[in-house]
Amino acid sequence: MSNATAGAGLLANVVVFERGWLSSNNILFVGTDGTALVDTGYATHAEQTLALIEAALGARTLDRVLNTHLHSDHCGGNAALQQRYPALRTDIPPGEAALVEHWDESGLSFLATGQTCPRFRFTGLLQPGTECLLGDSAWEVHSAPGHDPHSIILFDPASRTLISADALWENGFGIAFPELAGEPSFGEVAATLNQIEKLAPLQVIPGHGRVFNEVGNALITARRRLDGLQRDPVKHARHAIKVLMKFKLLEMQYIALEDWSKWLRATPYLDAIRLRFFAGEELNQLTEDILAELVAVGAAEMDAWGIRNT
Repeated sequence: MSNATAGAGLLANVVVFERGWLSSNNILFVGTDGTALVDTGYATHAEQTLALIEAALGARTLDRVLNTHLHSDHCGGNAALQQRYPALRTDIPPGEAALVEHWDESGLSFLATGQTCPRFRFTGLLQPGTECLLGDSAWEVHSAPGHDPHSIILFDPASRTLISADALWENGFGIAFPELAGEPSFGEVAATLNQIEKLAPLQVIPGHGRVFNEVGNALITARRRLDGLQRDPVKHARHAIKVLMKFKLLEMQYIALEDWSKWLRATPYLDAIRLRFFAGEELNQLTEDILAELVAVGAAEMDAWGIRNT
């Protein structure tokens, strides 16, 4: 799925490609002197990402890519875009720059979560406290830890537009991944929500879902969800496993049971969560139970040979 949104309160030179949940939204800036794309989607959607950009730019080239954070659904298209546009400038948050430079797949999240991200290069860093010119406007770079310790968000004070990545959605926010590894981050989620409230955006372009204007309601929803997760971190952990499993089904659409079992065993993050929160359960049984929940709500179908995304 991809819907292009322009106008409707957005700056005239901004186009938002609303993607399905496997890929993050892409925000395209078409300025007088340059073009830029914030976040590039998942690797398996790279061909569609290229087609969307080329259709929007026409004869113009893409000059710059910026990643709000380095989860595979936000930077998986980087390599394909760099191949298509050899002079492309790519800016990333500074926290994992050394890991990207040496392509340390153990340090980056892709192997641990069982996801795909082809190797890419970077040419600059998005330092919090600085500004970057996008579509002829100066956008502020703000640190936004919680979902990811290195994530940034972008804010245009002139139009009061926020690119929130996974720090705030219309109905919540992204999983607090550091919390699952024993690194407390619910407090950072709360601090980031407070920072967004202080910025007082009039509209938000989230990492997933539609552009929205009811920012106050979204913050209320996010804080209510955060309070529930803090009271029940085991629920948060179970939800994280479910999200990782659903993400794989979104990627594969149909996967043979043997390949599914191999993926479960080869994804270290799943067993790390189990050991921390569900030590009394075997991984096979835990994931079978969670898969049954996905089937029960119509998010997956299963037959004698494999599992289908629905």
